[in-house]
Amino acid sequence: MVAAAAYVAANDPTAPGTHLPVCPLYAMTGFWCPGCGLTRAAHAALNGHIGAAFGYNLFFPVFLIGFVVGWFAWLRASLHRAPLQWLTRVPLSVPIAFGVLLITYGVLRNVPALHVLAP
Repeated sequence: MVAAAAYVAANDPTAPGTHLPVCPLYAMTGFWCPGCGLTRAAHAALNGHIGAAFGYNLFFPVFLIGFVVGWFAWLRASLHRAPLQWLTRVPLSVPIAFGVLLITYGVLRNVPALHVLAP
């Protein structure tokens, strides 16, 4: 993970000829998905430009927290430790609400009047 973060930090996704992957949904349809801009946001945050990271994707901190929690849960499981208790008690309505919120964000960022949501 450190190597991947270092690669993203060193290679600007907005530069021409970059070897970072593009969003498959955007490449095929021209529509921004809820995750579009996350690589650019990670690059900006890793280079100390936190404000720019939010500009690329408003959900960047949420995805980052989710990634860290998921990695930590995987690490605990691989070390044969007990799962995170608070993570096992999350009601089903929370991930459903988050999914609805992401879908709504994905739709709204493709509305021409809301172009500020596009990365």
